[in-house]
Amino acid sequence: MSAGTGGRDGLFVDGTGRGRTDKVTTGRGAVNGGGAMMFSDLDSAPSGFPSSPSDPPAPPSGTPIPAPRPAPLTQTRTAAQRGGSSRRAKQRAATIAQRIVPDDLQPDALRIELVELGDAFRAYQRRPEPDLALLAELHDRKARAFAVWATVTDDATLREEAERAETAARTTREMNANRLGVPVDGDGPGVERLLTRGQGAHARRVLEHIRTQAPLPGAQERLAVLMLTLRAARAGTGNVTGQDLSGWLASDAEQVLQELADAGWLVLPEDVTADDALMSRPEEPTQITVPTLVPTQPRPFFFGKVTRARLSGWAQKVVGDRKLRKKKAGPATRLLAVYTAAHSRPDGRLGGGGEEGDGLALDVVASFCGLRPEDVAEHVGLLVAAGWLAEEADTAGGRLRGRLAERVLPLSGLL
Repeated sequence: MSAGTGGRDGLFVDGTGRGRTDKVTTGRGAVNGGGAMMFSDLDSAPSGFPSSPSDPPAPPSGTPIPAPRPAPLTQTRTAAQRGGSSRRAKQRAATIAQRIVPDDLQPDALRIELVELGDAFRAYQRRPEPDLALLAELHDRKARAFAVWATVTDDATLREEAERAETAARTTREMNANRLGVPVDGDGPGVERLLTRGQGAHARRVLEHIRTQAPLPGAQERLAVLMLTLRAARAGTGNVTGQDLSGWLASDAEQVLQELADAGWLVLPEDVTADDALMSRPEEPTQITVPTLVPTQPRPFFFGKVTRARLSGWAQKVVGDRKLRKKKAGPATRLLAVYTAAHSRPDGRLGGGGEEGDGLALDVVASFCGLRPEDVAEHVGLLVAAGWLAEEADTAGGRLRGRLAERVLPLSGLL
């Protein structure tokens, strides 16, 4: 084995006696048994004298210097090591809810459960995404474990902690149910929703903005404004392809796009025409700008990147519904499908109930869809035929009543 200072003139020891021990420098010395030690500068003492009372006399010039023996560990260092080990042992003590779980806690099954629960809560905090169902289950386990711990130790504070855990479990479960749009104690499997309640509220704000602020009154223009608004909602700009535009508006896409540009609601890139936009492909989409949604202007709504993408995907699923396409539903019918989905409860019934009663005001629905109130019934019939609305839908008494078909429930806006 060889060791050294790493410098060109340093001391080297390899145990071979091959003449590599003829130079000495200050600093880190030879190594014996894998341990390194520091030694004093021999050149700092007069020739022939030890550098300290305990040092041996310097050997004559040219005499090989034997490797020094490692110094014994002192009591102070050993005590410090013991202290450090003690501190590390304390740091490793099992904890949950800022309480140390005693090593001698009985029954042993309770101690193991508390230790595992503490680890599980800490692991949950490191998750990149929340899982409310899992969190509720952890709170349930904590409530049961702390209740037993309180009984074993007769500690009232532990029982209070158990009660808080029960409340946290119930609240978390309610939050998860609201997020999924299902009853807390509902029977059967829950419907997997595309939108959360909060995202459904954002969707309704966007639809109301379209209803009152669309630059042109026709259903085709309103459908284009809705879809383009959801593309540009955050930054005022968004990408579209010819496939998008023709899927929304069929043969009228170029005309509608040009009308929106002429009205100043939409700005196309320089040297790009409406026809060019219809020819754009997914690998080279056209970037459109909606001036009223640019962040430097007062904006009608605010939501994050994830919500914008989720709302845009939700609207695309509604507008592109396979059965609506099969029935060749026009823009007004598709807008009605979007509006009914956004304004339905978790069970599919239209409207929020309350003081206004069931259903949706017919004049408001017609205004959003670019229709006259008396024309809404025809499009309701088309949605029933496409399996979007259940058969009992009607427009009597100035209100649209009904419910979404079961296949459409995942798209409910969760009023």
